Amino acid sequence: MTDQDFTPGLTPGHLGAPPVEPEGRPPGQGPAHEPPDPERLRTGLACGLTALALVAVFGGIGLAGYSWLQGQHKPPAADYAGGGVESSVVEVSVPQGAGLIQIAGALVRDGVVASTQAFSRAAATSSGAAGRIQPGTYTLHPKMSAAAALAVLVDPANANGLTIPEGWRVGQVYAAIDQKLKLDKGTTEHTAQEHLGELGLPDTANGSPEGYLFPATYSVTSDTTAVDLLKEMVQQAGKDFASEDIETVATTLGRTSYAVLTVASLVQGEADNSEDMAKVARVIYNRLAQNMPLQLDSTINYALGRSTLDTTVTDTKLDSPYNTYLHPGLPPTPISNPGRQAIRAAAEPAAGDWLYFVTVRPGDTRFTDSLEQQQRNVAEFNAIRAAQGSASPSGGQH
Repeated sequence: MTDQDFTPGLTPGHLGAPPVEPEGRPPGQGPAHEPPDPERLRTGLACGLTALALVAVFGGIGLAGYSWLQGQHKPPAADYAGGGVESSVVEVSVPQGAGLIQIAGALVRDGVVASTQAFSRAAATSSGAAGRIQPGTYTLHPKMSAAAALAVLVDPANANGLTIPEGWRVGQVYAAIDQKLKLDKGTTEHTAQEHLGELGLPDTANGSPEGYLFPATYSVTSDTTAVDLLKEMVQQAGKDFASEDIETVATTLGRTSYAVLTVASLVQGEADNSEDMAKVARVIYNRLAQNMPLQLDSTINYALGRSTLDTTVTDTKLDSPYNTYLHPGLPPTPISNPGRQAIRAAAEPAAGDWLYFVTVRPGDTRFTDSLEQQQRNVAEFNAIRAAQGSASPSGGQH
C-alpha cells in the first residue's frame, strides 16, 4: 500500500483490528499519525453533503408523491344532482365586480349549491364561464347541481339587473329606476331629493348627484329600493375614482377632483369614439389654460335637456351657466355620468397643442390648433349636414 492508497480515518485495520504501519516508515510516523490533508477533508465533506442532499431530494419527492396519491383518494367535493327543488325558488344577487369565490359563497349560503369547491370545479371545466356571469339577480332553486346553477348564471337573459349606460344624465337614471322598480313617474327623483344626505355624495358635489351615478349593471331584487340603487351607484363611482387615483391626478393637473370629473363628462358627451377621448380631453385642458371659452355643443344640449348634433347661432346665445359659448371655464356641474374610459381620458389626456376639433362625419373627428383649418372643417361638416337635410347648420366650432 502506498500513501496514495491510504484514506485518512479508514485503515486496513478497521473493524477493531490494530492499524498496520506502511513499510519504510518508523512506527508512529506513518500517514495514520500525520495531520489530515485539508483538501481530502473537503472532498470527504462534499461527498457527505451530496449524499445528504440526495436523501433530502428523494425524500421530498417521496413525500410529494405520497401527498399526490392521498389527493387522488380524496373524496369529491359535495354536490347535489339535477336542477334542484323546482317547487321552490331562491333569488341570488351577483353584485358589480363579484369574483367566482364570492359568487360561490353566496350560492352556498342561500342553499343553492352544496359547496364552493363543486361550483369552482364546474366553472373550471366550462371555458370562460366565470367571465360570462353578469351582475344582476338570478332566480334559482335550492339544492341544484353546481353545473345546473352555473348554466343559469352564464345566460345574460336570466340576469334581473338595471343597466345604466355611459353618458346618461341624472334624469335618465331616475326614469330607468322608476321603470325597473315599477314606480310612478318622478318617484325616484323625489326620493333622491328627500334622501340626498343618505346617498354618500362628497361635499364637492354640492348636493348634485350628476356625475356620481356610475354607469354599470346593478342587481335588483324584490326588496330593492330606489335609495338602495342610488347609494350603490354613488359607492361604485367612489371605487372607480379611487382606482384611477383621481385626487392625485387632479393635483398634478392643477385641478380639483370635481373638475376632472366634469371634464370626463364633457369628454363623454363630445367624443365620437373611445379612441378620440384623450384628444378631446387635451383640447379642453388647452382651452382652459388659455382662458378660451370651451364652446361645446354638449353643454348647451344639457341646459336644454336634449341631445342633437345641430347647434344654431341662437342656441349659442342661450342664457345659461351651461352655455360654454358665453361663459369661459367649466360648467357648474358634470353634464352626465361618465364611464371608466372617459374618466381615464380626463385623468390622462393625450399630448398635443390642439385647440379645436369637430366630427365631420362619424369616425372622422379632426383636431387642429389652427382656427382657419377649424373653420374649413366646420364648413365641411355643415355641408354634409345640409345634404342630409339637417334643419340648420351648426353655429359651433369647438
